[in-house]
Amino acid sequence: MFSSKLPDVGTTIFSTMTALANEVGAVNLSQGFPDYEIDPILADHLAGAVHDGFHQYAPMPGLLSLREAVAAKYSEMFNISVDPVSELTITPGGTAALATAIATVVRPGMDVIVFEPCYDSYGPAVRLSGGNVLPSVMLAPSYRPDWEHVRSLVSDRTAMIIVNSPHNPCGSTLTAEDLDSLADICDGTNIIVLSDEVYELITFDGMNHVSVLAHERLRDRSYVITSFGKTFHITGWKVGACVAAPLLTLEFRKAHQFISFCVNTPAQVALSAYMQNPESYRGLSTYFQTKRDLFRGLLTDTLWTIRPCSGTYFQLLGYEQFSTERDVDLAMRLTRECGVASIPISPFVSQPHTHIDRALRFCFAKKTETLERAAERLRSVLG
Repeated sequence: MFSSKLPDVGTTIFSTMTALANEVGAVNLSQGFPDYEIDPILADHLAGAVHDGFHQYAPMPGLLSLREAVAAKYSEMFNISVDPVSELTITPGGTAALATAIATVVRPGMDVIVFEPCYDSYGPAVRLSGGNVLPSVMLAPSYRPDWEHVRSLVSDRTAMIIVNSPHNPCGSTLTAEDLDSLADICDGTNIIVLSDEVYELITFDGMNHVSVLAHERLRDRSYVITSFGKTFHITGWKVGACVAAPLLTLEFRKAHQFISFCVNTPAQVALSAYMQNPESYRGLSTYFQTKRDLFRGLLTDTLWTIRPCSGTYFQLLGYEQFSTERDVDLAMRLTRECGVASIPISPFVSQPHTHIDRALRFCFAKKTETLERAAERLRSVLG
């Protein structure tokens, strides 16, 4: 008889909440996708690529022109040098890149340390490779790593530590001191760091993104994942990238070529052309900070508690002042009764524990009128 490798895994909370929002006609601030149009110039580039006949397989590592454009972005925005030939691979989205990196490194019986709450694909990908997930809990409201606890989890079975900054769902960001602590833990070991940096261009209040690629002691032991979907509002295109040192990239591509082989060619052609103008990705932080500040401002004089948010396009709102409900129950009720869909925090942890924040995650990558309508409804639930 067939035996599931993920017997306790069902439909993701993202799909569940979006389906419920569609069913009841709620304002959907749950799943992380924009509700506004993309830049028409990018759309024209995609149409042009289709019209010009780019319909066949792209090279396995990705179009060189796109890899060069991504390398130019790292130089422009972070002063980081990336070799587009030997250090950069185009992937079918960030989630696939994460799964491929995990499959490349993790063997049965090995341990992988994650920081919880964490993006819900990490654990299942580790388990599918036969690995063990060891969580280190970050506490509200700051959601900072406890590096001494991480150190206590490390053993000769530790294959990987997964970090995420800016952090989904918590909106926190790692500092240079955090990366120093991570490097201290990894020194003298064979631990690989997997750094989920898909929101790298979305930081607020003067906070600069700190990438493991810029850290001398972490660069050669790290896989860094980025995503065009978050940068250019094209989550449905499912195009991402993995950056790593040449040896790690070589191993990553061994798995990549048999998991997905390549990424759709028209999208790569379009993105390559679009990114020739650096203005296509400059100013993203300012753009989203305006939306964050609008959404927060509309709820400042309510019983919702506004958690810190220094990056991503997600805002955590605490509900401890007006409800003792489980977060999943409240999210479902607000979707049905209030007409606003959100994401609870508990699906981002592997084990129920007393430290789960009484908070819901709201996506503010939406039109102004969408955020205003949602905020009005969220205010009304409090009477």
